[in-house]
Amino acid sequence: RQNMIGRAIAGAALAALCAGCVTQSARRVTESERAQIAIAAAERWIALVDAGSYDESWKSAAEYFRGAVPRAQWAQALRAGRAPLGKAIYRRLRSAVYQTSMPGAPDGEYVTLQFDTRFERKEAAVETIIAMRDSDGAWRVSGYFVR
Repeated sequence: RQNMIGRAIAGAALAALCAGCVTQSARRVTESERAQIAIAAAERWIALVDAGSYDESWKSAAEYFRGAVPRAQWAQALRAGRAPLGKAIYRRLRSAVYQTSMPGAPDGEYVTLQFDTRFERKEAAVETIIAMRDSDGAWRVSGYFVR
């Protein structure tokens, strides 16, 4: 009888351990899936910027972004900083990092994406796009930088 109780305890411990393994595995998959959704959202958004649709890129950006950067200021910044580079000829995802906090921003879900990009007038650039999960659950862009 004690042997059966011992086996039951060992079995319960093993089940709990395995459940923890599954939970950790599911978490990784979930973050990966979230990153894929954020990548797709960022690619749709950067297509607007590539097309020169700066007002549309602002409209489709994250609520947080729209609250921090006025539309006219955004369009002016892109005309001054992005337009001189010319058309994007090549863009390849370098990295995608899922995070739950960003400096100077509210806690939430973020994916920081870096792309190796070649423009007409800039041979090698790194574009950084920060996607965030907005209040409605959709992934939208909340930051963009080119260096």
